[in-house]
Amino acid sequence: MAIKYWEFEDAPLKEKLKDPSVKELAKVYFSNETKAYRFASALYRVKKAGSLRLRDCGGELPTATWKRYLDFGVSVGILKHEEGMYSFTDRYSRPLRNLSLYIKAWIESDKDEDVLLLFANAKSGRRQKSSQPSAEAPA
Repeated sequence: MAIKYWEFEDAPLKEKLKDPSVKELAKVYFSNETKAYRFASALYRVKKAGSLRLRDCGGELPTATWKRYLDFGVSVGILKHEEGMYSFTDRYSRPLRNLSLYIKAWIESDKDEDVLLLFANAKSGRRQKSSQPSAEAPA
């Protein structure tokens, strides 16, 4: 995700709220112009229809592409998929507020944590350079 926090601070957000655009929303999730366009198209079709069935998406893009981007909208919490229909949902208001409270509480806590122990399966340390194959072929 390409969330640039300064774009959503108080003053810039107030300016953006005067003229909201699906482009700004899609740019949060995709830096690639094509992917952002496809996601924005999917969201815009749901907005225009109120609720949208996959078969009603149109021939502008393949059905599999529409499904991929609509399902992405479901996975990030903008859309819901119930009874074969995609529609908007509000899963962001409380969770993001709660996330900010959790981050603040974590910063203020004095708990010592061993990050390597918390992420036991993660690769740590520098990556080893791959060795060059020898020029001699085994006989």
